[in-house]
Amino acid sequence: MSDTDTPQSEASRPADRPRVDFYRPETYKAEESVGYLMRRIVSAVAQSVETRLCEPGGPTYPQWLPLYKLHVGAATTVAELARACELDTGAMTRLLDRLEVKGLCRRVRSLEDRRVVNIELTDEGRAAAKEVPHVLCRVQNELLSDFNPQEWEQLKGYLRRILDNAQALAARGDKE
Repeated sequence: MSDTDTPQSEASRPADRPRVDFYRPETYKAEESVGYLMRRIVSAVAQSVETRLCEPGGPTYPQWLPLYKLHVGAATTVAELARACELDTGAMTRLLDRLEVKGLCRRVRSLEDRRVVNIELTDEGRAAAKEVPHVLCRVQNELLSDFNPQEWEQLKGYLRRILDNAQALAARGDKE
């Protein structure tokens, strides 16, 4: 099946191709839904990463992303980190509290603006963050072991299209 043989969002689908409804209420099976399958995949990835990444007392699966974002300089404050990790600031604050207790990061008041609190990784946090890409690559390569490079690119293209459709749906406010 080529990219042109799969459904697209209303905005990007050619006018001569009708929309296809893949799911119908009378035959719907949750275990066959795209959302359910994606959630199962995310759970499997999380479990595999947690097993490989987490030493007793080390960062948990939800904690690796902020560690990594801090490590690569994608954020320096709670608000920036919350946006980068797609969490609300309250959840990010609680997550940072746990990382701080584990000695992986610390909060440092800005010298330029006392209202701003920056987040810094400790030496232990930097060491843990350096491991993240190695573990993620290992886990994801294991999950994709039966794919060839063309199938991998195709899968990523399909997932991006689903994400684009989801974002377009959210932007419309699900009014259709």
